[in-house]
Amino acid sequence: QVQLVESGGGLVQPGGSLRLSCEVSGSMFRIYAMGWYRQAPGKQRELVAHITSGVTTNYAESVKGRFTISRDNAKNTVYLQMNSLKPEDTAVYYCNTKPPNWSWGQGTQVTVSS
Repeated sequence: QVQLVESGGGLVQPGGSLRLSCEVSGSMFRIYAMGWYRQAPGKQRELVAHITSGVTTNYAESVKGRFTISRDNAKNTVYLQMNSLKPEDTAVYYCNTKPPNWSWGQGTQVTVSS
């Protein structure tokens, strides 16, 4: 049973930065494309960034140039560096494969507010 544990969220002012981490249990992490998703109140969950097993990256237009996804296969961890945060980035952030194949973790709350 794969488990996803997201961390690194918090309250930050507009223009600030956060780095999210997602640790994945299991030995097959390296073969999967991984994504960061987010869900704001009253909205559907959306994919904001993903990284292939070959480390090609892709981003939603809303975060392009501000967010960077990366992975460390030795640590079974995927990261999301978020810079120049905006209030509209406020959401619960989750990781999963892309497309999502595993049960969702608890997510990590990101709140951007002054």
